[in-house]
Amino acid sequence: MRRDTFVENEYYHIFNRGVDKRDVFLGEKDFERFVLAMRLLNYKQDGLMIRWRDYNKTYPQNSLQDFLTLNVRKKEHLVEILAYCLNTNHYHLLLKQTEESSGIKIFMQRLGNSYTKYFNERNERNGVLFQGRFKSARIKSISHLLRMSVYVNCNCEIHGLAKAENYRWCGFSEYLEKNNSGLCDKNIISSHFSTNNNYKNYAVENILEFIRIKEDEKSFTLE
Repeated sequence: MRRDTFVENEYYHIFNRGVDKRDVFLGEKDFERFVLAMRLLNYKQDGLMIRWRDYNKTYPQNSLQDFLTLNVRKKEHLVEILAYCLNTNHYHLLLKQTEESSGIKIFMQRLGNSYTKYFNERNERNGVLFQGRFKSARIKSISHLLRMSVYVNCNCEIHGLAKAENYRWCGFSEYLEKNNSGLCDKNIISSHFSTNNNYKNYAVENILEFIRIKEDEKSFTLE
């Protein structure tokens, strides 16, 4: 039985990988589907994924924002998403617990179940997709939070997958204002830097440090 206790208004690094280290994102549609789930399943109001599917079939010309305007009664979220990165075989999230004791658990349960069902149907497979339940680590201080924002937002670069500022499936470009997708709540992190470029410079320094640690240690303790 899972015994994790998530404390209201505290921050957590959440991560998981594919079972047997298999790839869980096989192409653009998979990444897009996971990001869509991160958006729609974070509302306290349930059932939005099904409603969006039906709405999109009926009104394919309309946007997700059009749908949200019509279908979300209260814009109340289960968690705040500060940073994220989707790599081919694992993901990282940096979340703030906003719903007393249950927000992260509900959000991650919805996210895992929804994506696994989608992936299995799309690839004609059965069974679990991720390696057990998601892992979590509580953020201990502001300095830890800032470093972990880089570790999460730039994880694709730490693993040599792509430059984070040009990678579509992480939050770094949002912080640099290269896209306005609005998935990340940037206020907490950005408030500690006078400009976006200062955060970029801070990130570059820490990316290099994380890569050095990864190369020096056989087992990278943050994963």
